[in-house]
Amino acid sequence: MADYRREIFDASTDTRRSARLIFSEELRRGRVGEADLDRPEVARAVAPRPIPPAPIRSLQRLAMKGGQFDFETRNLGPFVAARRAVLGAAAAGPPRFLVRVDEFPLAGAYDEDERRDADFARFHAILTEAGVPYLIAASPGVARDYLDPAVGVGRRLSDRELTTLARLRSDGVAFALHGLDHRTRDARPRRHSELVGLGTGELGELLDLAAARLGEAGIRPRVFAPPFNRFEAGQYEVLAERYDVVCGGPESVPLFGFHRTPLWRGPAIYMPAYAPFYGKSKAVAAAAERAIRARVALWIPVVLHWSWEIGGDWSDLKRLARMLAGYARPWDEL
Repeated sequence: MADYRREIFDASTDTRRSARLIFSEELRRGRVGEADLDRPEVARAVAPRPIPPAPIRSLQRLAMKGGQFDFETRNLGPFVAARRAVLGAAAAGPPRFLVRVDEFPLAGAYDEDERRDADFARFHAILTEAGVPYLIAASPGVARDYLDPAVGVGRRLSDRELTTLARLRSDGVAFALHGLDHRTRDARPRRHSELVGLGTGELGELLDLAAARLGEAGIRPRVFAPPFNRFEAGQYEVLAERYDVVCGGPESVPLFGFHRTPLWRGPAIYMPAYAPFYGKSKAVAAAAERAIRARVALWIPVVLHWSWEIGGDWSDLKRLARMLAGYARPWDEL
């Protein structure tokens, strides 16, 4: 990842850096200069938006669930328009998918299971054999009952899990920190979160402990993927100070609002993923096919859950992997 941290972080700086994201290939090849990006269409597309008040955030989430708040129209559409304003017909090109997989170890997998291990190995093999680079959201611990905050029992990663992480690293998989042990602090299903409710100091301590434990396995992520995709708006600064990329998802909207993705926000790139690029492989494949046919030359975050793919013949995942081959990009290219 390019290092832009020396710049002053304000809205205008975020806009300039975000513009570089959607024109990164053209800037790298010298097809455009930064002065060419100084256009109102670009600024409107990438300027950071304030965090909406809670009622608006709730309405955004409801609209997303109902299909009225469409990611392809509201996110990809303005970016494509900005590219056309600068590049004209040359704006089209192959999409660049950034694939994130949640989560390892599987939340709640306190007791080890050889069948579960075999399922994950199969998932990994399908992606890697197709040549699809991806990032795995990893936690350094496992809670016995991750949905019950009253149960404080947990464990460190087992030797078998550490061996799996080492194999993933040798296969070129990238990593995101996925909290400490994925244990929720709130038992209510729509409010599950490992982070919400923690003060700045408590959050920093949890993040530092989790990073240190994952570092013992030789893994030092530059990406953070919050468990349950939930964090408070006031916690973003703490996350962004520690990680180059802060991820999110549909569950982030009621707490942080809908934001276009990926865009710079302060000292980090904020990169939530939304449906239809967040979901089971069959739905993701249909969306990816549309982006490929339309030649949407943008970074597009994709989120899969390997546990959601278990139970069938893996044909949907195989189809998606074949489709992403050649279009999915390593995370360190961002």
